[in-house]
Amino acid sequence: MKCATCTNKECTQGKDCTGKAEEIAAKYRSDILETARTASFIEATYYMQKNRLEELIEFAKMMNYKKIGIAFCIGLSAEAETLQSVLEKHFEVYSVCCKVCGIPKGDFDLKPVSGNPQEVMCNPIGQATVLNQAGTDLNLIVGLCIGHDILFSSASQAPVTTFVVKDRVLAHNPCGAIYSRYHLRKLI
Repeated sequence: MKCATCTNKECTQGKDCTGKAEEIAAKYRSDILETARTASFIEATYYMQKNRLEELIEFAKMMNYKKIGIAFCIGLSAEAETLQSVLEKHFEVYSVCCKVCGIPKGDFDLKPVSGNPQEVMCNPIGQATVLNQAGTDLNLIVGLCIGHDILFSSASQAPVTTFVVKDRVLAHNPCGAIYSRYHLRKLI
């Protein structure tokens, strides 16, 4: 499949290019159907009306989530604090910083940014463990590094959605690399 380069996108008219529509549709006839219904409702009801944070709140309420976890990068502490204060108006909120447990990078022979082997590692497994123990219903990623987000998602017992994607160069807007001819020229 190379849907990104397809020019007519006939799937939007009901064409099954994979021959797997029935097999895949059957997967929705399970406990994930409620998530699909809620996502579709949010999309259809608030299309171009609510921002991502507003949609997140509506989605979590409709899913009857009570406990929200925030796994954040220390570099986005201010954003995580603001997000937590907004979400606390609606939910019980837990937040955990990427440096939780204070484990030195040298303990695992990880390359330090500063050159100091005592530099503390990012700990997405620790973040997931803390939020798992809190019994969160939904976890949000706020600016975790590439790879750390993958580790966190794989260790989280609750569903995970990304609220902020880490991109130090483009002000946490990775699409900027695609939208900017300068950055795109460097990549191509």
